Amino acid sequence: MHVMDSVGPAIGAVIFVLIMSQVREPARQRINAFLAAGATGVYLSGGFGPWELLFPVLALPVAYLGLRSYRFIGIAWLLHSCWDVAHHLWGNPIWPFMPTSSYGCLIFDALIASWFLAGAPSFLALARGAPDPAR
Repeated sequence: MHVMDSVGPAIGAVIFVLIMSQVREPARQRINAFLAAGATGVYLSGGFGPWELLFPVLALPVAYLGLRSYRFIGIAWLLHSCWDVAHHLWGNPIWPFMPTSSYGCLIFDALIASWFLAGAPSFLALARGAPDPAR
């Protein structure tokens, strides 16, 4: 593995958070709940056969609860990170042309999960010393 296998996804997570933190409520929460739900299907046919269906069955209800709570969106992304570990170690990578893509997804997902678990604040508003204008 190379340094960029870790740094690239971390940079991507920072960019994601900076962009998403500028989306006004309630759209910010709704969009991210839908993204968390949609991400449950990315590994279907990822090497575990019928067991691939287990992840969406577990994560979709959590993502649905994210329509009311950012913490549930964060939990959904942490669940996705766990599935990323399984695919990195034993399954197929998320992108067949990039063997470390599941590892990168793990980093990206875990970092954005921490933002959601913190309530998804607008970091640009916080940097300006102002309250989050999207809330």
